[in-house]
Amino acid sequence: MANTPHLSPKPRVLIVGGGYAGLTVARKLQKLVKDRGGVVTVVDPRPYMTYQPFLPEVVGGHIEARHAVVDLRTHLKHAEVVQGKVTRVSHENRTATVEGEDGAEFEIPYQDVVMTAGANTRTFPIEGLAEAGIGLKTIEEALALRNQILERIETAALMTDPAQRARALTFVVVGGGFAGVETIAEMEELIRTAISKNTRLAQSDARIVLVEAMGRIMPEVSAEQATEVVAHLESRGIEVLLNTSLSSAVDNELKLINMTDKSDAGTFFADTLVWTAGVAASGLARQTDFPVEERGRIEVTPTLQIADGAGGVLEGAWGCGDVCAVPDLTGDGPGGMCVPNAQHAGRQAKQLVANLLAVRFGEGAVEEYYHKSLGTVAGMGVGKGVGNPLGVQLKGIPAWLAHRGYHAMALPMLERKSRVVSGWIQELIWGVDTTQVKNLETPRNAFLEAAGGEPALGRFAKQAKQLTSK
Repeated sequence: MANTPHLSPKPRVLIVGGGYAGLTVARKLQKLVKDRGGVVTVVDPRPYMTYQPFLPEVVGGHIEARHAVVDLRTHLKHAEVVQGKVTRVSHENRTATVEGEDGAEFEIPYQDVVMTAGANTRTFPIEGLAEAGIGLKTIEEALALRNQILERIETAALMTDPAQRARALTFVVVGGGFAGVETIAEMEELIRTAISKNTRLAQSDARIVLVEAMGRIMPEVSAEQATEVVAHLESRGIEVLLNTSLSSAVDNELKLINMTDKSDAGTFFADTLVWTAGVAASGLARQTDFPVEERGRIEVTPTLQIADGAGGVLEGAWGCGDVCAVPDLTGDGPGGMCVPNAQHAGRQAKQLVANLLAVRFGEGAVEEYYHKSLGTVAGMGVGKGVGNPLGVQLKGIPAWLAHRGYHAMALPMLERKSRVVSGWIQELIWGVDTTQVKNLETPRNAFLEAAGGEPALGRFAKQAKQLTSK
């Protein structure tokens, strides 16, 4: 175990995870704890919070990637920020083990711990998926996906082999929840716009496919709305394959099966495979001595205190957001728990702060978390959307405006809001930006060529070389 970096010796509130919930807790607590003689410490592998509802818009080019994240050090001036990965939490010893950027481990002691480690992409053991697919949980994935789409379109325009051209221009999203629908809608708009600017391509050259294992998409909206969304996507040339699952993706050859009778549902090649089929609580939950339920989430009480497994709570242990199983006292949540979304995470964080102050400093009373969902709304490209905010069913421009309005309000920090909204205004004036940022996988190639070195091959260049050599 390496020596602990220089950290404050004051009583510590340790926040494990700097995502939406963690950042909200830290912002609300940092000055209050500091004024009372303590310190707030936030540990996260990334130096920023990612506002995940904006990732599809980053793919579509409506939002600059850096504007969908909030820098932790800039906005947590009264807290400690540690860029590292928490690998274990021992509440019995009041310590967390952290792996730094250099791989060395050290321990951080605490008085109170707040578990807000969030969730990761949930995958299944599908052969070839890890090599062929990309998720959409991080800003890096959103930016890489956008550039891959634009690169495949440009490269396909010069291809003479029909099979390779079709493969390059086939784009697939697996998962028909909110994230999947928003993503494929933004992809379709980007693809159509980019192709319209390329005289060597026709719109019919692109194939865009949504694969969903269930018999309907978007369980968050009504069945009628879900049916309307399918019709809308199909009107835009998107193939929607319901009751269909991906069984293999070896070498980017996608094999599909019909979930009704387990029959073959088709096979085709696609260079772009996006996986949005759900999320799972961070694996860190199982690397603690906290009670964890069957879905891998830390058990917390309605007061957002971590349960002790015997009907009580653990002193000094708190949790909220996607990594925790938070009881939904409204009775609307599946399995009696709050769904993992930003709406709940932000509100839980605020209640957690109030309760921690009540327990630790005797300020106020401890209250249970209760929030009736405001409904959901999805954006599907400029002027397109669907949702049921406050129980009102919306579609088209009203839903799109509600989507942007809510998320602009929910995005933390005024300067981030300003950057995003100004970008939206610029887009309405100048149109969608389809500029591709090239060679992100091989940024040193220009220098290597100048220095007489051998340029590295990117993913698709490697694939082309392998196909040529066969």
